[in-house]
Amino acid sequence: MLRSATHTPTVVTVEFDTGTQARFHAIWLRDNALDPETRSPGNGQRLITVGDIPTDIRIDAAEVVDGDLRVTFQPEDKSVTFPSDWLATHIYDHDQDADFGRTAPGITTWQRGIDAPVAHWAEVHATPAVKRNWLAAVAEYGFAKLTGGPTEPEALLKVADLFGYVRETNYGPYFEVRTEVNPTNLAYTGLGLQAHTDNPYRDPVPTLQILYCLENSAEGGESIVVDGFRAAEKLRDQNPDGFALLAGYPARFEYKGSDGVCLRSRRPMIELSPDGELVGIRFNNRSSAPFVDVPFDKMEAYYAAYRQLGEIIDDPAMGVSFKLEPGESFIVDNTRVLHARLGYSGAGSRWLQGCYADKDGLLSTLAAMQMATPEAAE
Repeated sequence: MLRSATHTPTVVTVEFDTGTQARFHAIWLRDNALDPETRSPGNGQRLITVGDIPTDIRIDAAEVVDGDLRVTFQPEDKSVTFPSDWLATHIYDHDQDADFGRTAPGITTWQRGIDAPVAHWAEVHATPAVKRNWLAAVAEYGFAKLTGGPTEPEALLKVADLFGYVRETNYGPYFEVRTEVNPTNLAYTGLGLQAHTDNPYRDPVPTLQILYCLENSAEGGESIVVDGFRAAEKLRDQNPDGFALLAGYPARFEYKGSDGVCLRSRRPMIELSPDGELVGIRFNNRSSAPFVDVPFDKMEAYYAAYRQLGEIIDDPAMGVSFKLEPGESFIVDNTRVLHARLGYSGAGSRWLQGCYADKDGLLSTLAAMQMATPEAAE
């Protein structure tokens, strides 16, 4: 609830009943007006452009009505009400967090010792609260397991159906992870694989990966996940200049392992938003192309930082390991969490299927579920 409101022609200052004060500009308030002429009542999309707002927009009156803010704009002579809880959610009048390489609110970084988030197949499909919590774990930690699923081929597609859609690639809607003769990708061998993010050569990169176990009687082959954001934090703390190099210059990635396919990208290994927030990791030595965008006098330092990041990622203290049993799967945020595999023997069988999906679908499903039950978001 609002306690008071004062204004100048260009700024409204409000005080909430908590004692918090906040200022809002006239142009910002007019652009974000919630009336049906400005926003579609059905979907909330804006019906005006910024060019439709008069250049001389000004506040003629601002008052508290039933705890909410009522503003009158000139020269339109237009009055709009802004709910106090909406204003509280959208305050921008505060010191912006400018820590270089920080993680976003709601992200928890981790290393070995964390209990892998896990849910049961039947419960996720039957109980909305369990599904919501499973999705929330993926959003917060970047990975989660699912147990007790069917052992039939293509069951992984039902995992993607829980929140969105499969992202089809040149590998098809899904791909097989089992030993092959003359494989097109090292994932299809029994070799161990260093922790990596998948498909860094794509732009945009697939943001989620699902791996689903159908058979696993081979010796070895444990899955390992590593929090790339925690690794980046460690590099930032140990070598700030090296962190800045990996974030400040693009690496290059390439894949051309099958006929008719030549995928290339040019993106930094550590990706930051313009205001310094950590938003992505691309790390895959197998798919790295020659780095040609780093200045000559910085190349050795760049490689030193690259090596250091790799050593952090390879540190056994960073990884959470588990062996998938038939009917079990795990999902990773491919923009953040690296996954690895220990080598396995030719005896027995190991058959996984994998597919990609998009994180925006998962976050959308989660947000809709949290809006339906607001207490779940607290």
